[in-house]
Amino acid sequence: MITCVFVNDSLPEFDSEYFSIVIPKIIKAEHKEMAEISIVFCDDDYLLKMNQQYLSHDYYTDIITFDYTHGNFISGDLFISIDRVKDNSVLYKKEFFNELCRVVFHGVLHLCGYNDKHQDDILVIRAKEDEYIQNFVSRETK
Repeated sequence: MITCVFVNDSLPEFDSEYFSIVIPKIIKAEHKEMAEISIVFCDDDYLLKMNQQYLSHDYYTDIITFDYTHGNFISGDLFISIDRVKDNSVLYKKEFFNELCRVVFHGVLHLCGYNDKHQDDILVIRAKEDEYIQNFVSRETK
């Protein structure tokens, strides 16, 4: 089950059903089973405090993933800063929805076992993000 929560802001025209359909497809493509995933949308300040409190990092980030996966059953919480996603969509010249999907997919890939601590790992997870963007995001939003 996918649950979407908004802490500070809402997103006009947000379709949580989209992620409820796509995320299980990604998990199945990764040969895993769907359990429970919460996507918590917040602002920069909220995520910065979490980053400081739980990870001892003192910087803004677009996502923090808490992994509760057990075996092949994918479960976790994705905390996403809408502020970072908006800024990154401008920085990388992407539509907001495209960048939002990339960040959500990135978190799901972490839950599936992908890492991004080393350059080789970054190349792999980025390629996976691109693959799922290509497969599940409309060309009009790219």
